[in-house]
This record gives sequence, C-alpha cells and structure tokens, in this order.
Amino acid sequence: MKRNIVLILLWLGVTVMAHCQLPCGIFNDDMRFKMIEEDIITVQKSIITIINLSRAQPIDQNQVVRWVQNKDEHAQKIQNVAWYYFLAQRVPPVKKEDVGESEYKKYLTKLELLHEIIFYAMKTKQSLDLKNIHMLQHLLKNFEKIYKSK
Repeated sequence: MKRNIVLILLWLGVTVMAHCQLPCGIFNDDMRFKMIEEDIITVQKSIITIINLSRAQPIDQNQVVRWVQNKDEHAQKIQNVAWYYFLAQRVPPVKKEDVGESEYKKYLTKLELLHEIIFYAMKTKQSLDLKNIHMLQHLLKNFEKIYKSK
C-alpha cells in the first residue's frame, strides 16, 4: 500500500512539474495564465517583503534569505511555464509561406512576448526593482490577448 502511494506521488510530481510533452491533447491555457499571474503577485510580495525586512534593525537574515528563495522560485516557475508549456507545446513553429503574412506576424509577436516574459522573470531574480513586475504584468496581459485572439 505504501509503495503504491509513493509511486502515485512520484508520478503526480513529474506530471505537475512540466506537463507531459506527450501528444495527450490535455491543455488548460486559462489555468496557465492564472498560474503566471499568481507567480507574478508572489514575486511582487516577496520583493516588497525583502525591502521591508532589509530596513528593519536588526535585520532578520533568515527571513530575508527565505523571501529571496521564494522570489526566485516563483520567477523560475514563470519561466518554466513560458518555456515548457507555451514555447514547447502551445506556440508551434510556423513558416511565413505556410500561414501568410498576418498569421506569421502574430506568431513572431507571440515569440517576442514570451521571450520578454522569460527575460523579465530573470530580471526579478537579479534585483528588487518593481519595474520588472510591472513589465511582467503588462507582457502577460499582451501575450494572453494575442494568444487568445482568432
């Protein structure tokens, strides 16, 4: 019984981490957008908390370190969804001659927005600048709009 539970938990852990990348056809784009939104909010809260903790006297180094780890973990989650879900599975490569000019421009815009999301998620790991959060929110909104447009 215990062995079966462990196997199930291991299987669930692998499945949840980066989707399956099998041709299963089970996708939930809205959930992924919500996950990124929540991760952005978590990174924002982490940054604000780190700033406030750093101003306190004495500085609680343990809490600062924990919030930095939290910030970086959620920034990485944003990058992972952009890479492993959208780029690898939901935004397939297209050729201009196969889809036409307007669809190709739309494809290039999706790539650009995903690249910027990955970039600004990285920037949140490197600094405490809330401008990076605002950029992520703006980019995600724009990506979702073009991604869902027909």
